[in-house]
This record gives sequence, structure tokens and C-alpha cells, in this order.
Amino acid sequence: MGQKVNPTAFRTGIMEDWKSRWYAGKKEFSTLLVEDKKIRDYIKKAKDADDRPLYPQIAKIEIERTRDEVRVTLKTSRVGVVVGNNGKKAEELQNKLQVMTGRRINLDVQGVDNPETSAQLVAEDIGDQLVKRAGFRRTMKKAMENAMNAGAKGIKIQLSGRLGGAEMARREKQQDGSIPLSTLRAKVDYGFSEAKIAQGHIGIQVWINQGEYNSEDDNNGQNAETRKTSKNPKRAYKR
Repeated sequence: MGQKVNPTAFRTGIMEDWKSRWYAGKKEFSTLLVEDKKIRDYIKKAKDADDRPLYPQIAKIEIERTRDEVRVTLKTSRVGVVVGNNGKKAEELQNKLQVMTGRRINLDVQGVDNPETSAQLVAEDIGDQLVKRAGFRRTMKKAMENAMNAGAKGIKIQLSGRLGGAEMARREKQQDGSIPLSTLRAKVDYGFSEAKIAQGHIGIQVWINQGEYNSEDDNNGQNAETRKTSKNPKRAYKR
């Protein structure tokens, strides 16, 4: 079971929050769902004149809807590139999304503190290096070393496709440290990317164990010493 659990889906609604936060009736639900997909696809796939990503290194896109506006939060390791000079690129993106959806967009760009332990950013970085014809084993080993040196408790990388230009597709997997996929308290980040090389597409999956989620129960040991432990039981997770 543990090898088949998607850590993000498994923890959503318990330890992780939803990436899209809004409520709609039956008539509007499908329309808003497709609208969310269009927003995410445009941000991830937009290219400049040199065929480079307009908004690179996007770790997560969160969408929250209110009655008056749509709040789009971008979490990236390259805030300056996404925002642009004096915020021009962010303003252009906001205007394009407003034209696309016909709604008022409130764009918020946030930085990622530790990109080496963000699974999505690690997967995209591996994909960029494979496109530049770097050796896949060396690329995987370097990414794992960087993640462990940055404080990760464990990392697993799996590549699928015609690795090294081989005629037959295969899978290659490397792991370092612990990846407890079925432990809800473990903060396991998951990322997926594709490298489009001359021989075909290579799928890249990355799991990174970032430790444990912060909980109200973390201070129970100190409270017990000072005799301040609450008598009422506390949940270790959110519903």
C-alpha cells in the first residue's frame, strides 16, 4: 500500500489544505473547475520569445474565490523574475488572467524559503538538466545530495522513459533517508515533471520528507513538566 499512496492526496483535508478553496452550486461547479485548470495551465505553460518559461520555478499555485474576486497565490523560488521590474510582469499576468476569466484577479507572489526541499522545484530542475543532455544518474545523485544537505529527512526520485537514449523504456529509482508515505504526521512533498528530449518524454517523480507537521501537541512534554498540560484531549490533525 505504501508504494501506491500519493502523499499530497492522502493528506489533503487532514494535514494539507486544498489548492483550490471555494464553494459553488451544481450549475457553476464545472465552469469554475475548468477555469481553475485554465489559470494553472496558462501560468505553467506561458513562454517568452526565446521559448523559455515566462514564470519559472513555480512550486505551487493556490486559488481562492470570494464573492468579489479570485485570489491567485504563486509560490516560487524566483520572485524577482516572476514579478519583474517594478512589478510589471505580475501586473501583465494579472490583466491577462482577468481577460481570460472575466473576473477580478488579485495576484500574490510569495517566495519559497528552501527550494532544495520543494519536490516540484527539484523535479523541474532535473527535467531542465536532462533536456541539456546531462547524465540522468549524476543528475539524480546531485539533487539528492542537495536536498539532504538542505535539511530533508529523506528523498526518493524515480525517472521513467528512454533513459540514456535506450530503445526500450524503463524505470530508474534512487532513495536516500526515510519516506513514510502512509504516516499522516510526516510532511512528505510530491512533485512531477516531464523532460521533453529527442528520444521522447521522460517522467520525473520526486518525494521529499520535510519532517513532521507542527502540532499543538508538540509542547505537551514541556507542559507536563510545569504541570500545565490540558486535561481535554487534542487532535493531532485538522478536519
